[in-house]
Amino acid sequence: MQQLHFESICAKETDDKRTTRPHILPLYATSSFAFENIDEGIEIFANKKEGHVYGRYGNPTIEAVAEKIARLEAAGLDTEAGGLLFSSGQAAVSSMVMGLLKSGDKILTQGNLYGGTTELFLKLFQPLGIETILMYLHDLERVKSTLQQDESIKLLYCESPANPTLACVDLEALAGLARQFGRYSAVDNTFATPCLQQPLRFGIDFIIHSTTKFLNGHGNSIAGAIVSPHKAQLKMGGAIWQAMKLAGTNCNPWDAWLVHNGMKTLALRMQRHSENAMAVATHLSKNSKVERVNYCGLPSHPDHFIAKNQMRAFGGMLSFELKGGLEAGIRFMNQIKFCTLAPTLGDVDTLILHPASMSHLNIPKEVRLRNGITDGLIRVSIGIEHVDDIIADLEQAVSST
Repeated sequence: MQQLHFESICAKETDDKRTTRPHILPLYATSSFAFENIDEGIEIFANKKEGHVYGRYGNPTIEAVAEKIARLEAAGLDTEAGGLLFSSGQAAVSSMVMGLLKSGDKILTQGNLYGGTTELFLKLFQPLGIETILMYLHDLERVKSTLQQDESIKLLYCESPANPTLACVDLEALAGLARQFGRYSAVDNTFATPCLQQPLRFGIDFIIHSTTKFLNGHGNSIAGAIVSPHKAQLKMGGAIWQAMKLAGTNCNPWDAWLVHNGMKTLALRMQRHSENAMAVATHLSKNSKVERVNYCGLPSHPDHFIAKNQMRAFGGMLSFELKGGLEAGIRFMNQIKFCTLAPTLGDVDTLILHPASMSHLNIPKEVRLRNGITDGLIRVSIGIEHVDDIIADLEQAVSST
């Protein structure tokens, strides 16, 4: 080998000195990948050979994490699934819609979605010709007749449990109707995670995650994921992969690596989240200043039976309606001391949000109220702290209303 000049040594990469396999997933912080020769590059670009080319197309760290999420969703099932990681949960939803639908197609969904998803459908995709139909998805006969009468509906999209009312829908029935009429079904599984609910078990085609939330669990990464048995859609050259590549909605290796670290404690965290949430929900349901508590683990929740059949436990999310409306909600939020006011969920500490003034501020009020997202509704992501400390803070804040 020729003797290199100083400047060349500075600029060139050093040799990889790895001799044994690392115990922890390596972080591949590289924007591109080098080919051994032009023939290899041609074969990879032509999709004749698997390989990495450019960070927007794929990365070993990102793909390892996507595969792990897919394995969790399919664990114990007679189903193989693929995974793809994105820059956020919103990017995952966007890429799925861009990959599967075109102008003139329609999405059938519920009115009590996460506010950002509703805005995405109505404000971004609807003006581009992809219409959204909001429907009460518990009415299976109406869902069936709507799918039967409108062939332009290509995607049946739901959340279960939903954000922030914790409404649950019958995933098996909805997936069956979508399959009966040749449509895709998709569910946002962020609240439950595959630890508590595996939609593949019920025949769902596409599973969405905001991995920012419970999968990561530590509030230090923003990313999203799609898991599906339709693996070809997610691989290089597939429709959703193409949407990711062209729109640039791909994840980055650092955020993927943080999600991977967080998932190592997922089973332990979800157990504690669920236990604490049940205790908090039970306590709040006895408070005279609370109109109702939305927690699908409570027998009083209208979808308790559905949740019990679909979930192993009921998760860490709940919401409750304060008597006194908007003023009571604002007073409650300002009185919180131990818990944290933050527009996210799924961290190890307890997080509180007021949907009417925060996550659902830009949703038309009539849509919001029609779906139980009232002015006095408080959403709580129950953490893994000692439950007595959580209850004490919520109790004193409720008392102030």
